[in-house]
Amino acid sequence: MNSEKAIQFLKRHGMEPERIHPSEAAVKMIEEMERGLAGQASSFPMIPTYLSDVGEIPLHEPVAVIDAGGTNFRRALVTFHEGGYDVEELAKWKMPGIDAPATWEAFISFAADCMEPLMERTDRIGFCFSYSADITPEIDGRVRSIDKEVVITGCEGRLVGQSLVDELARRGYPGKRVAVLNDTVAVLLGGLAGKGAACPIGQVSGTGSNTCCSLPEKRIGKIGRRTDRRMIVNLESGMYDGLSRGDFDIELDAESHNPGQKFFEKMTAGVYLGELVHRMLRRAAQEGELSPATAEKIAALGWIDSAVIDAWAAGEKLASVCSGGEDAAFVQTLSFSVFDRSARCMCANLIAIALLCAQKEARICAEGSLVQRSRAYRPALEKYLAEVGAELGVHALLALGNETTLPGSAAAALLNI
Repeated sequence: MNSEKAIQFLKRHGMEPERIHPSEAAVKMIEEMERGLAGQASSFPMIPTYLSDVGEIPLHEPVAVIDAGGTNFRRALVTFHEGGYDVEELAKWKMPGIDAPATWEAFISFAADCMEPLMERTDRIGFCFSYSADITPEIDGRVRSIDKEVVITGCEGRLVGQSLVDELARRGYPGKRVAVLNDTVAVLLGGLAGKGAACPIGQVSGTGSNTCCSLPEKRIGKIGRRTDRRMIVNLESGMYDGLSRGDFDIELDAESHNPGQKFFEKMTAGVYLGELVHRMLRRAAQEGELSPATAEKIAALGWIDSAVIDAWAAGEKLASVCSGGEDAAFVQTLSFSVFDRSARCMCANLIAIALLCAQKEARICAEGSLVQRSRAYRPALEKYLAEVGAELGVHALLALGNETTLPGSAAAALLNI
């Protein structure tokens, strides 16, 4: 049920999904990716992970893992065996820095508190750190920034793994080894996308959004290696700034914790989509596009997340915010539009990676709340992948993972440290 009023409102404010042309955007993205690989100025950092996605994973060797994500902090013990893997001692806490700012020292102390019960059983740790960090040749992570509305002060420039190793040693657990990676790389490894795939790609579409891929080291000019050994490259695609933004993208960015950064993520990630719709509805009410009764309901809304607008996009629960069918159609159209635009943007990113790899077959190991649970996002993404792939000669297979960051973090440690 489309609302012509809503479509005109979107166009007036530069927010219509059709403004994004995935095939054109993909070609433009490749040029930016190549600059990132060469070490030139680029909004695709193309961060070398120094992790390989090939090799036989050692069996029956437990690994402690951490998943520090946009919302939760999890830890567990993972052991691979002939039939798969076991996850033990799984525990979850709220990520420090959400309810109130936390210092880097407090964050590391918290991480050590969580890991101490596992330290008698293993010397290896796979640390999935889902924020912007430069990975060192030692497979540590030097923090660039922590975002997704998490505030940890004093983090810039700090080494994630070494900080944890030092704190554990201070507590009487010396000699620990840590492999630092981000959630997108963990999804690729945990989904075993690199085994037998011509172009393995990792994708996260959830609270945040990002992609990664595996390339021969000789393609990563800035590391100065000339081998065919494959290395996973973290695109940090949330930082890409080459897409057309609308009025509410600009407004949301200006009022975020990290203005001027993560433009792609703010157009695509679940943590922002609800807020984009909320801002559009408030403006629509101000511009007289909605009835006074609906405007009153919108004014009373608190924060809304992507699950709420996903229901609205499906035509559900609209009575909670609308008075009358015309307003309901308006809200439904706006809600669907942000998922559709997000899918167009992500399609461009994924097709660009496949073209970068010069492969006609691309296996995408995907995970995250949007791609796994949204009824609006995944069908749109698959539709655009098929259409744009056919246009540009790429067959992209979307393979959904399930909780793959934990085994992926363990695989990173077992294969690489």
